Amino acid sequence: MEVISKLFALTLLSCVVYINTDKPCAPKQFPQKESIVCVCNATYCDDFIRQAPEEGSYVTYTSSKDGMRFKKEVRNFQNDGKSIFRNTLSQMYKSLRHIFIKVMPPNKNQTTKIKKKTHKQNGTCYDYLEIDPSTTYQTVEGFGSSVTDAAGMNWENLDPALRYEMIKSYFSEEGLEYNMVRVPIGGSDFSTHPYAYNELPEDDINLTNYTLAPEDFQLKIPMLHQILNLSADAVHIVGTVWSPPPWMKTNDAYTGFSRLKREYYQTYAEYHMKFIEKYEAENIPIWAITTTNEPVNGVFNLATFNTLGWTAGELGNWILNYLGPTLRNSTFNKVKILTCDDQRYSIPFFFNILIKEYPEAINYIDGIAVHYYGDKIIPASVLDIATRNHPDKFILATEACEGSMPWEEDVDLGSWGRANGYITDIMEDLNHHVVGWIDWNMCLNTQGGPNWVSNFVDSPIIISDDKQEFYKQPMFYAMGHFSKFIPRGSIRIEVTKNKSSCRKPIQHVAFLTPRNTTVVVLANRGNARSVKVTCQGDTMFVHMNEHSITSIEFVTKKGSNENSSLDISDFIPDF
Repeated sequence: MEVISKLFALTLLSCVVYINTDKPCAPKQFPQKESIVCVCNATYCDDFIRQAPEEGSYVTYTSSKDGMRFKKEVRNFQNDGKSIFRNTLSQMYKSLRHIFIKVMPPNKNQTTKIKKKTHKQNGTCYDYLEIDPSTTYQTVEGFGSSVTDAAGMNWENLDPALRYEMIKSYFSEEGLEYNMVRVPIGGSDFSTHPYAYNELPEDDINLTNYTLAPEDFQLKIPMLHQILNLSADAVHIVGTVWSPPPWMKTNDAYTGFSRLKREYYQTYAEYHMKFIEKYEAENIPIWAITTTNEPVNGVFNLATFNTLGWTAGELGNWILNYLGPTLRNSTFNKVKILTCDDQRYSIPFFFNILIKEYPEAINYIDGIAVHYYGDKIIPASVLDIATRNHPDKFILATEACEGSMPWEEDVDLGSWGRANGYITDIMEDLNHHVVGWIDWNMCLNTQGGPNWVSNFVDSPIIISDDKQEFYKQPMFYAMGHFSKFIPRGSIRIEVTKNKSSCRKPIQHVAFLTPRNTTVVVLANRGNARSVKVTCQGDTMFVHMNEHSITSIEFVTKKGSNENSSLDISDFIPDF
C-alpha cells in the first residue's frame, strides 16, 4: 500500500502543474451572500494572463461558487492508452480492488453496495464528452459590455488610476479581453433624464441642430477612448436608439405607446447616420447599428423608459426604403444593420414577418440582435429557425443583465446564481448559432443605477465610489470564461455527450480558435463531478467542483479523429 501511495503521488506531480493567478483575487464576503466578490482599489486589482498551451498538454482555468477565480492548471494529455499516468491509475485501482476484496467478506452484493456508498460519499459522478473538430458551425464575433451614461458616471467618480484599472480589467490582455461595446444613441433609462439629439427646433426635418449631448462628451466618449486605447483587439461598437426626439413620434413623448411619424422616416435614417458621423469625428468608429431598442415596448406600452414602437411592416418599410439606402449610399456603407434588438419571442415578428412583407429588406439586413430577458421561457429553437432560413445572417446577443425583475434584488453582491444565469444563457446562445454576447451596463453603483425611472439592476462590476473601490462580481468571471479564451474568428465545433452518471447534465461548448488552439468550456451546476473529454485521440480528465465553470485550451491537432478507448469507469471515481 505504501508503494502504491508513493507511486500515485509521484504520478500526480508529473502530470499536473499548478500555476497561481498572476495577481489573485482580493476576496470579500458580504453577510448572507453565497459567494465572494474580488475587490479592486488604487493599490491592488487582480488580473491574469492567458497561458498559451504547449503541444502534449492542456491548460484549465476554473472559477467556482466556493471562491476559485480563474484557477490555472497545466496537465498532460493521455494519448490512446499509452500514458504512464493512466496505466498507473489502472494498476493502482486493480491492486486496491484486489486488497479490498481480500479483507472483506466474499459477498458480491455487499462489495457492490460498499462501492456505491463510497461513490456517493465522494460526491463525484462522471461525464464523457467527445470533440469533433470536423463538424463546424458559426464564427464568433466577440464579447463585451455597454457604455451607458450610468456606467460613465460611476466610472468618472473613480480616481484616474482606478478608472484605468477598471477598463484594463475588461479589455486588456491582463483582463477579460472584451472586443465589443454597445452604446446608446442619445439617452436610455440608464441616464439621469430622458434626452435625444436635435430636440430643438421641433419638426426639424433636415436635422439642422444635430449635435452630441453633454453626456457624450463628459461620460461616454472618454470611456470609449480609454477602451480603444487599452483593448487587446479591435473593438466593434454597436449603436442603438431608445427613442428619437419626441417631435418625431406620434405621442410626442419619450415613453408610452408610439410610432414614428411617416413624414420623418427619412429623417430618422439620417438621425442614425449623423450619429455615426459625429462619433467618427471623435475617432470612435461604429461597427453596427440596430433598428431601435426593444420595439415591442413601444407597441404595447410595456416600459416606463424611452421607447419607440414598430410593427413588422413599418420596420420593413423603413429599412428597405430609408435606412438601408441611406447607409449603403454613404461613406459608412460598411456599417452593419441589425434588426429586432428585442427578446427571442420577437424574432418571428421583427424578422420572419418583416421579411415576408418586405422581402427585399433582407438585402440591407446583416443580422439579428437579441436580448436576454425572455430566454428562460422562450426555447433556443427560435434561433435555429432563423439561422436555417437565412444562414448568411448572423445573430448577436446585444443586452443582458440580472436583477431586472420586480421581485428580484437589484444588486446582489457575490451572487453565484446570477453568474450561473449568464453561463447558462451564453452557452445556450453559442450552441444555437449566436456569434457574440454583449452585457448591459459596464459598471453601476451599489444601488444599481443611476436610472431615471428607478429601473435598477445588477452589473458584473459594482462601484463603491465613497470607498474608491469596485467589486468584481461572479458574473464578471463568468463572462471571462468565454471572452478570454474564445477570440474573434473562433469557429464552434461539435461536442457529443456519450455517457453520464450525473443527475444534472454538464453544460459544454467548444471552438477552434485563430490561435491554433481548441477551447472547451464546461459548466457544472450540480454536485462535484469528473469529466472525460476526448479530441482526436487525446484524452483530458477534469475534476469539477460543485457549481463551477472551467475553460480548457490545447493546441489544435491535425490528424485523425480517433476515439480514445479509455473508459472512465475503470478508475477511482474522484480521480
